[in-house]
Amino acid sequence: MDNIETISKKGYGNYMKIVSIVGARPQFIKASAICRSIKEFNKEQKDNIEEVIVHTGQHFDSNMSDIFFKELNIPQPNYNLEISGGSHAEMTSRMMVSIEKVLLKEKPAYVIIYGDTNSTLAAALVAAKIHIPVVHIEAGLRSFNRKMPEEINRIIADRISAINFCPTNEALKNLKNDGLEKNAFVVGDVMYDVSQHFKKIGKTKSSIIKKLNLQNKDFALATCHRAENTDHPERLREILKAFTEINKKMPLFFCIHPRTKKFISKFNLTSYLNNFSVIEPLSFIDMVMLEQAASLILTDSGGVQKEAFFYKTPCITLRDETEWVETVELGWNQVAGANMDEILNAFNNKDIHKSIKQYEPYGDGFSANKIIQIINEQNNK
Repeated sequence: MDNIETISKKGYGNYMKIVSIVGARPQFIKASAICRSIKEFNKEQKDNIEEVIVHTGQHFDSNMSDIFFKELNIPQPNYNLEISGGSHAEMTSRMMVSIEKVLLKEKPAYVIIYGDTNSTLAAALVAAKIHIPVVHIEAGLRSFNRKMPEEINRIIADRISAINFCPTNEALKNLKNDGLEKNAFVVGDVMYDVSQHFKKIGKTKSSIIKKLNLQNKDFALATCHRAENTDHPERLREILKAFTEINKKMPLFFCIHPRTKKFISKFNLTSYLNNFSVIEPLSFIDMVMLEQAASLILTDSGGVQKEAFFYKTPCITLRDETEWVETVELGWNQVAGANMDEILNAFNNKDIHKSIKQYEPYGDGFSANKIIQIINEQNNK
């Protein structure tokens, strides 16, 4: 095995190698902003950053993975580990074994992790144990619900990262409460960078509005994929019942996740899918277009909550809490849980945002540029 001192050595001269670990849709989106900023940095600076991309395979469906790399203009991964399925322990442990082999071979100056998935946790643990500094993008988020695997992942990732990049002041506050403010920076949200970059591109590259015959904003867009909903038949049934009732008042399009489809079948809930329109997972650009065009979004996805906020589309969150408290405070998001009555109450109150004062809590659209600049400065210390 290579020795630790060699592995942990920083960039040589003006050269620095970074390994980025991705595995799920939100991470592909965030990574696209970092990839673009690295390219810009290398054009403008004498320093040179080499990025090695590792795809764990956590999202393996082509609609959830391959097409995102193409649309977001992310280079094809240098490594595709093709690891998916199994329990959290099985998936994470298999990822750790494969990621360690990559890091021992590549010997990067830093490992970049994104968000709160099993890919995030696996990469953080491996890198920390072989003394490679970890950079956590989207650090400091808290739902304060430790039954969620994502909450455990993000807490551990924050604690063992050498640099934590926070999307909001609230995220930094959470790190301070945990005594982790050293080398923590509020830079804004890289997903906001991406939303600003792609919201105009979608108008020329997407035909989803025409394909679904949606010429106005009188429709609802829904997603559901988190284990707290899909793995519990009572919650999943309540959500599908709410979708059914909403569809009676406005057309509802349910963008169905592969795991959700599996559990709907397992729990004998398939008949509900006849009550509204069901569409397969969408490309990023198609999703962006629908999010902008919809009059309402219902979701348990943190990323989709934020995208709804970016595009000023009212959102109902199908969870009992949210990390993105700013979207609620500003009136664009209501947390309704998985109870049909609560979801319908939120639906009837979906226009509350009209009286709310606006501000942009997620940065100025240049978060990724700030991240790359700070990493370079830290490396040259």
